[in-house]
Amino acid sequence: MIFCKNRVMTKKGLFLGLIVWVFWGVLISCGSEVGGKPDYEFPSGNPEPGEGDSGPEAQGWQVTNAFGELPVYLKVYKSPAVLRGKNAVAYIAVVDTEKGAEFLILGDVSGSKTPAQFYETETVKPAVIMNAGYFWDGNTVSMLCKEGRILAPAQPVWQSDLTFYPTRGAFGVGNDGVYDVNWVYTVGDQMYAYPAPAQNNEEETPLQEPSADFPQGGRVWNVRHAIGGGPVLVKADVYQNTYSQELFGDASGIGALANHPRSAIGITRDQKLIFFVCEGRNVTPGVSGLTLEDVACILKDLGCVDALNLDGGGSSCMLINGKETIKPSSNGVQRAVVTAVAVR
Repeated sequence: MIFCKNRVMTKKGLFLGLIVWVFWGVLISCGSEVGGKPDYEFPSGNPEPGEGDSGPEAQGWQVTNAFGELPVYLKVYKSPAVLRGKNAVAYIAVVDTEKGAEFLILGDVSGSKTPAQFYETETVKPAVIMNAGYFWDGNTVSMLCKEGRILAPAQPVWQSDLTFYPTRGAFGVGNDGVYDVNWVYTVGDQMYAYPAPAQNNEEETPLQEPSADFPQGGRVWNVRHAIGGGPVLVKADVYQNTYSQELFGDASGIGALANHPRSAIGITRDQKLIFFVCEGRNVTPGVSGLTLEDVACILKDLGCVDALNLDGGGSSCMLINGKETIKPSSNGVQRAVVTAVAVR
């Protein structure tokens, strides 16, 4: 198993990785506890469209100046009081990648910091920091690639004594400077992107491990920086509903159909990054959070052609100039996370 490009996982690392993923298959994810009965069923087809690519202001989002002076590439918006028919407290950071913004992935395969600690340890302070991939016990369980090196490969998932090899979603920027979201798997020392996920089902026999030929249409993703998460929310301007195929069912703890705090990232047709975060679990009374369908629809209405769900729940946190946007739901304090996405 490749642990890092040109670096092989040690026996100790392999053992720890197996332990991590056994827990991943049977316990909750680090930031998203299951919320019981579904609050919102996924539709059989695409959800009802919203305002489309009309911009945040036209949909009731308001520019906020609460976080001090911002770089020329950044605008921050606060949501209307109601999103998708639910009380909401949400923020988006819209980044114009053509105005000098640098996209970063902070963190490594192990070790954890709060978003505020990530901010403080950076010499050049990021304008935006948001929690990113999934983790367990201080170790990433999401794919991680920095500067073209695969630090943590796509991982198998163990459920009910079975080993699944899901092609989960990842967000990244290629060597050509283009941002996108793909379903991915690590084949040898290369990252493969697929036009659709492997059709795994946690109640059926696991499919074969992904390769250059399976699922069909795979290609080498020459990515510079990429972070795994999932599930994919929007791909090629089409709403996606692949949480089951990506093995984010009940055992994962993502709570796809329940209201929770959420973090997500997307890219628009004109390559503007959108960082999204919302409150939940009644940290603000009456604000329970959003479902994955809600977030997918919101990001698509904001113009995202690709979008990815990231770790949520108690992990959800976005800082602008080092200041919190939403109130954290992890006992009111920021949770230490293993990875974060940022711009400076």
